[in-house]
Amino acid sequence: MKFKSSLSYKECIGHHTLLYGETNTKKTYCTAKFIQFLIESKYFDLKDISILDFAPPHSIINNIKIGGKIKDFYKNSVKCNNLHFKGEIIPPRLNARNIKDLYENACKNYKKTFKILKSFNDNPTSILIVNDISIYLHVGNKKLLIDSIQKANTFFGNSYYGSSIKTDFTTLFSSREKRLVEYLVKKIENSYFTG
Repeated sequence: MKFKSSLSYKECIGHHTLLYGETNTKKTYCTAKFIQFLIESKYFDLKDISILDFAPPHSIINNIKIGGKIKDFYKNSVKCNNLHFKGEIIPPRLNARNIKDLYENACKNYKKTFKILKSFNDNPTSILIVNDISIYLHVGNKKLLIDSIQKANTFFGNSYYGSSIKTDFTTLFSSREKRLVEYLVKKIENSYFTG
C-alpha cells in the first residue's frame, strides 16, 4: 500500500504498522511523530511504550543521507521505555571496503540488535516501536522479530527497502534484506511503501 502523509496515528492503535522504503522518505520522522502522538494523548503509560532504535547515527556518506535516531526527531521519546545497547550501529554497506568488512559490520550490528530484541521478547510491553528493522534482518532471524511484534498489541516500525545504498560486492546481502522486508510486508497487517 502506498504511504499517505495523512496517516491517522489514532487508527494505528491496536494494530501493527510498517513503513518501508528508500532513504529519506520520512520513515523515522513519521515513527517519531507516532511516539509524539502516544505521549501527548496521555492515554498510555510511558513504561508501556518500548522503543528499539536500530538506526545508525545520522550521517552523509557518498552523498547519501542515512540513519537518524528517533530522539533526533522527537526529544521526549527518551521518556519511554528505550532499550539500549552499548556503542553505535555501523552502516554495514557504506562502511565496508569489501565483503569481509560488510559481514563483520552486519554481525556487530546483529549482536546489539538481537540483545535488545530478546530483552523485549522476555519482558514485552503493549506497544513496540522499532526504527530501522532491516539492520537486524541483515543476518538476524525473522522468527524472533515476528514473535516480538506479535507480543505487542500495537506495533509501529520502519525499514529500509531500496536500492540507493549499494556497492558492487553487496548484491547478495541486499537481496536477502529485500526478501525479508517483503516477508514482513506480507505478515504485518498495515504495511505502507514510502517511496
